[in-house]
Amino acid sequence: MNTVRVNLGPRSYDIALTSGNAAGLGPFARAALPKAKLALVVSDANTHQHAVAVEHALQAAGFGTALAKVPAGEESKSQAELSRLYDGLYDLAADRNTAVVAVGGGVVGDLAGFAAASYNRGLPLFMVPTTLLSMVDSSVGGKTGINHPKGKNLIGAFHQPAGVWIDAAYLDTLPEREFRSGLAEVVKYGVILDVQFFRWLEDNAAAVRARDPKAVLPVVARSCQLKADVVEKDEREETGLRAVLNYGHTFAHAFETVGGYGAWLHGEAVAAGMMCASRLAEKLGMIDGDLTRRQGKLLDAFELPTAPKPGWDTDALVAVMRRDKKAAAGKLRFILPTRIGEVKLVGDIDERLVRGVLEGQ
Repeated sequence: MNTVRVNLGPRSYDIALTSGNAAGLGPFARAALPKAKLALVVSDANTHQHAVAVEHALQAAGFGTALAKVPAGEESKSQAELSRLYDGLYDLAADRNTAVVAVGGGVVGDLAGFAAASYNRGLPLFMVPTTLLSMVDSSVGGKTGINHPKGKNLIGAFHQPAGVWIDAAYLDTLPEREFRSGLAEVVKYGVILDVQFFRWLEDNAAAVRARDPKAVLPVVARSCQLKADVVEKDEREETGLRAVLNYGHTFAHAFETVGGYGAWLHGEAVAAGMMCASRLAEKLGMIDGDLTRRQGKLLDAFELPTAPKPGWDTDALVAVMRRDKKAAAGKLRFILPTRIGEVKLVGDIDERLVRGVLEGQ
């Protein structure tokens, strides 16, 4: 087992990286949660069997446990499902040391994380991500929340986990589409932070796509390290540095919102969003076409979308973007690439350029 440390003073924690080491979960959780006697284990319909195994490991480590299962899918990031988790914590007689253990992908992590952040003004959170996307992105960094009909992740809080247990063996049974979706966030790290990592992905795309363990575990480890480096410097997005992690996401969140959270998985929307951001940077003269072509070629190798779905209403997409967290006084702002391995926040962009990108002009 290897670990990546997220250094945040009193909120510091370890990310454990392993493959097939089920016996290590309980001891790692006990070390991360020394005061916890109870734990609510949260999963969705797809990860329930994993959650049962996690529950048994926690019980062997001395935790009293209960299970909570939510429906699979983005629709579960809702006030209704959040309220059901509150009911589960109440029934467990949760106190301030009771842990919430999220076993699943980004939806489960975001929802269970926000329940932990808000019940009794904050409970300890322990993450067991089971999808590639949640392993490399959403389980690390403390962002939790639920969706609102007006927009994605409009209700939420920063709440760092006490620990993250990443077992790459979970990926063996991950559906193909879910695995490909997670690769979008992996590509993102290369574009925004690490040119050598991007080149490595280009050279090893076939092995990664085939889920070769010798390729996948290094991908997860490097992605976690890159995210940890950013979170340590800008935990709550106060300096602007952490905003780079949202490369492609202004477009992506609009695609998800207008598509009703069901047309695309998050990573699929991010892939198309990154390409839109790169094309916008081209229009602004920030980059040449080669950078966009390299991204597109790598995303093609991972069988991910590289353009918005035909037929989405441009006015509706732009309206969502105006309410993006990076927008300022209704003016559009985007994270845009300047070269592979570097991006920056650009504001006051002519809306006509954005519309042109969305419409393929």
